[in-house]
Amino acid sequence: MPARLVVLASGVGTTLQAVLDACEDPSFGARVVAVGTDRLGTGAQQRALAAGIPSFTVRLEDTPDRDAFNEATAAAVAVHSPDLLVLAGYMKILGKQVVGRFRTVNTHPSLLPAFPGAHAIPDALAHGVKVSGVTVHWVDEGVDTGPILAQAVVAVEASDTEETLRTRIQEIERVLYVETIGRIVRSEEDT
Repeated sequence: MPARLVVLASGVGTTLQAVLDACEDPSFGARVVAVGTDRLGTGAQQRALAAGIPSFTVRLEDTPDRDAFNEATAAAVAVHSPDLLVLAGYMKILGKQVVGRFRTVNTHPSLLPAFPGAHAIPDALAHGVKVSGVTVHWVDEGVDTGPILAQAVVAVEASDTEETLRTRIQEIERVLYVETIGRIVRSEEDT
């Protein structure tokens, strides 16, 4: 039986789409059972709708505080009984109510532990690094501090802007993330 994935996303949903595409192959070992967002009207919601996958939205501004937001997010995720919670460009930091309850994996556009947080790409460019990349990691209660599962290097070109570097990182990121998710769910089938 394929592993049940709930994917949380905040934006256009290109990483979500890569996961959805991978799930088309039964040998991948997983299927997306729901998509959650923290904003209304996202591309990720449209992709879920197009794929016939249920979606939900939990907005921070609709809750009294961050604890209530995390409790509401955990409750919305729990409805779908995931084997793995997948963050795909999800731009909210999740608390113990979520990451303490669900095994959660994330992708980050730097070679962690360098440049954690929401501004990894501009931070890398500002520091003049010659290489950046992508990290897939387990999520804990810190900001991009969980155990690293996989990394890939992306060279920083002298002419790079935030947009050009982000585009090259995302191309590598989608492939590495899908490979890592597949490896996680298939290794659990063997246990």
